Amino acid sequence: MTEKPKEKVLVLIPVYNESRSIRNLVAEVKNLYPEMDILVIDDGSRDGAADEARRGGARVVNHAFNLGDGAARQTGFLYALRHDYDYVIHLDGDGQHSPREISLFLNALRRDEADLIVGSRFLGRYTYQLPRMKKIGMKLFSLICSFALRRRITDPTSGFRGMNRRAMEIYTHGYYPQHFPDADVIISSHFRGLRITEIPVTVGATQSNNLHQGGTVIYYIYKMLLSTFVSSLRFSRDKPNP
Repeated sequence: MTEKPKEKVLVLIPVYNESRSIRNLVAEVKNLYPEMDILVIDDGSRDGAADEARRGGARVVNHAFNLGDGAARQTGFLYALRHDYDYVIHLDGDGQHSPREISLFLNALRRDEADLIVGSRFLGRYTYQLPRMKKIGMKLFSLICSFALRRRITDPTSGFRGMNRRAMEIYTHGYYPQHFPDADVIISSHFRGLRITEIPVTVGATQSNNLHQGGTVIYYIYKMLLSTFVSSLRFSRDKPNP
């Protein structure tokens, strides 16, 4: 009797100047899930984040300069496909996501509930507090995604996601935004035939200095609206694959 191949899971963490948090985050993931591989994509950091990630126990791929969060994720997806991983779970490198919840994504993927699992901060009971401008932006993108998908999407800007090989292949062939891969990715994923679902996750305090603040929130909302509009035009005429 042929032995079933061992399942391969990659935990993907894109970082940009996250030296204060990445080492502890990697070490925690490694302690909780020793059977999983951890890949950090250092997107041109200038603060030694790559070295900290290695000290924590991660494999590290370096971008020579900052390309954007979307580009960093796509590098990770390419790595996962080339090394025959079955699933990728990606989370932010600022320490706000709980590594203990990685198993929630993996269980849903194993049950084949969807091709893309999005961790929502706003499902069930939550105490996540947002500045007013961020709250307005998130609500707006939630409404846009819900309208495009014809069902409720509560947290399209979440950076805590899991996916199978089908999603990885789609994200590495054709459109995937270099910057802000959030609501536009949800919409394009839907129109390209991926099954999408959300699961509740918790969010803690961040140690990052790279979050959108002040005027950058307005810029983020503007860029995301433009990207989401382009995604809708690009894919709205495409029929999902069966």
